[in-house]
Amino acid sequence: MKQLAPPPPHDEVSSAIHMEFIENAAALGTPDGPADVAGYHEALFLHRHGRDLDRWVQQARIQEDRLAYLETRLASANRQLVDRERLIPAGSASDQEPTPPWNRWDAAMFAVSLMGIVTLLVFGVFNISFNLLESGLVTFLEHPVRAYFWAALLPVGALAVKVGWDLLESPRRREWYLWTCLALGLAGVVAWVAAYAAIYPTLSITTGETLARLSVFGDGPDGGQGLLPGGSRWMDMLIVSAQAVAEICLSAVLGMYMTRIYMRHRRVRLTENPAFVQLEEDRRRLEEEVATARLALAEARGQEGQLRNQLTAFVAFAKSLYQKEVSAQGDRSRQKHRMLEQLSRQIRTQLEAAELPEETAEGTPSLPFPKPSAP
Repeated sequence: MKQLAPPPPHDEVSSAIHMEFIENAAALGTPDGPADVAGYHEALFLHRHGRDLDRWVQQARIQEDRLAYLETRLASANRQLVDRERLIPAGSASDQEPTPPWNRWDAAMFAVSLMGIVTLLVFGVFNISFNLLESGLVTFLEHPVRAYFWAALLPVGALAVKVGWDLLESPRRREWYLWTCLALGLAGVVAWVAAYAAIYPTLSITTGETLARLSVFGDGPDGGQGLLPGGSRWMDMLIVSAQAVAEICLSAVLGMYMTRIYMRHRRVRLTENPAFVQLEEDRRRLEEEVATARLALAEARGQEGQLRNQLTAFVAFAKSLYQKEVSAQGDRSRQKHRMLEQLSRQIRTQLEAAELPEETAEGTPSLPFPKPSAP
């Protein structure tokens, strides 16, 4: 049994059908023949690739919308970055402006204030420690270092007063605090000097005058007057207290003054602005997304353009085939017409060249064909 031949491929069948459509359109010879051929082949192309073409068109629209949104956000981020500084001062709100360089006056005052603080603290520590050692207390006589430990409360107190000023944030409160400490320090100095001047005559008498003023019935040169319940004179307590208050407050005030001088000339430390860093990261991310969206839009437009160019080329090729078929049919028609004219001319020539037979007696012309014989 003879096997059936395999069916031709779909493209060959389609090509034959398309060519037959072109031949039929050319054979009809209607004025709308080129438009019919173009419409047929455009419909045929869209039937095969219309889904892909629409998909790339929609993909291009999606990427256009996304790109417009991303570009709007990127422009907004760039505008915000223009109004922000990358580096900001790392200090407090009062350190926002740049500071002038050091000058001789401020440097000299800073050095003098430092020397004053050191002098006050050293003098106060040694003075109080010597007073404690001369007080006759057994604990200080047996362990003299304890007197210096007690005197160490003086710089600690000055530092505590200075820390209290640093913790204040309001400039007005800082000014009030500074002037209060200065007033207390000056009051302590005045009290210290007044108390010392009050007992100076007693300190300036000689040993013989002191012995002459001694009495059998008295407790001392002053007869026991001006003594506190503990046995110490109130004038000595006033001198020590006024000295401690004056040295603590004046040392703290000098420290405040040094801080203000340093704040006027210290270098402003800069750090990265957190808001700027966040916006910069968003801007970089948006730039990457914009680049990706542009590439995707270019891909979609390229695929769409490629399909449309294929459609244009396909329709143009079909029109060229139609024109070729019209021309070929015209040539065949003219050739056929020439062949018919040539054949007609040949027949006419043969008829004219043939001689007509003479008429018979009965008046009937003789036939040019031989008479058949009898059987």
